[in-house]
Amino acid sequence: MERELLGIYGLVALFILIMLRVPVALAMLLTGVVGTWVLSLLSPFIKFGPYLLQFKTALWNSVANYDLSVVPLFILMGFLAAETGLSRDLFQGLSALTRKIKGGVAMATILACAGFGAVSGSSIATASTMSRVALPELRRLKYHEGLSTGVLAAGGTLGILIPPSVALVIYAIVVEAPIIDMFQAAVVPGILAVICFLAVIHWRVKRNPALAPAQPPMSDAARQQAIRRLLPVATIFGSIILGLGMGLFTPTPAAAIGVFLILAYGLVLRFVSNDGLTLARLKSALLATAKTASMIYFILFSADILKGFFARTGLPAALSDWAAVSALDPYFILVAMLIILIVLGCFMESLSMILVIVPFFWPVLIELNGGDYISSDSAAFGMSNDELRIWFGILALIVVELGLITPPVGLNVFVIKSFSPDTSLATIFRGVAPFFTIELFRVSILILLPVLSLYLPRLL
Repeated sequence: MERELLGIYGLVALFILIMLRVPVALAMLLTGVVGTWVLSLLSPFIKFGPYLLQFKTALWNSVANYDLSVVPLFILMGFLAAETGLSRDLFQGLSALTRKIKGGVAMATILACAGFGAVSGSSIATASTMSRVALPELRRLKYHEGLSTGVLAAGGTLGILIPPSVALVIYAIVVEAPIIDMFQAAVVPGILAVICFLAVIHWRVKRNPALAPAQPPMSDAARQQAIRRLLPVATIFGSIILGLGMGLFTPTPAAAIGVFLILAYGLVLRFVSNDGLTLARLKSALLATAKTASMIYFILFSADILKGFFARTGLPAALSDWAAVSALDPYFILVAMLIILIVLGCFMESLSMILVIVPFFWPVLIELNGGDYISSDSAAFGMSNDELRIWFGILALIVVELGLITPPVGLNVFVIKSFSPDTSLATIFRGVAPFFTIELFRVSILILLPVLSLYLPRLL
């Protein structure tokens, strides 16, 4: 019991460090090392000296994983897409297609966020890039600030779920789920999210037409040019998503193909129209990729150290035992977990939450479902543990992203605020509130109908 209490103290200390703005990776590393040192003082079986010696190989062991090789490639895809102007072409092409619809440019923003999210795999990166591209156009067309900023904040949350996604890869590694299955499971919920967001825009504009004034028609030449620039984007993004969804190739080759296609497109565009990928832009994309990938790898290393500390305290095992003997309904505990993830998402980055919180929740869900060797017929959730991994992963990633648009510390909202300093936070939060509400509805649907997440993995 003394060790388990130390684990709880360590968890509290971790959250205090994060709220004090200590970098997440450093906070996890400090908690893991200091916590293990305290454990070594309490237990004769834990030697701190030999523990420190493992650091010589721990960093290598935590990142020398073939599945993780996809991470820098997907990150590079996102930065190359931004530097070559693919994000701009995507938005302008979709705007040309939807311009005649009331609120069509806001709808095009959602669709562009979904498309760019497919290559960036990051909600914050999606919100940042699309704000740079779409916000000036929405302002020029006199869209209401609340609608414009709310659309961008909500659209950014699509980055983590639309496959391929770095967060999906990390989650799959943490719970030992097939990455391809996770990508396939995210397709239907991702499409459902886009449909729900488009419905919110339609509903808001229909209630208050002043939010999206009628736009002058584009000339045929400008419209055709914008649509032509959309075709290469759709080809690149579509080939990656469909190839992964149909199981034609695995994530790492898919990411490599995506990088090659975007790089080739950027170079061709450079010679054809004096636009596209310059040497300076390529250097910027490579440096940004190196910085982001190294940050992710440091978080992964720190998470391994932290996980070792919690395992020594026995806290995850104690939570699993409690779940096994509790009389609470499994769905009640599942919903409580999702609410906790929403709250924590206000303060923590999604990748850090997956690495810190999921290792606590996952053993509990296994026990709630009936244990390691339960059949799907007698399982509490009506599915095997393999399918539970996939279903819970989709739910967890959605609610983690909800934290990014939840007051008072929604990170996506502050990203949008940095591009629109004259807009108050209250206006942005009011603008994003309808999208938050529809997301809660979507989560409820996915809880009640697990088949929406599991249909494609079962089929393919």
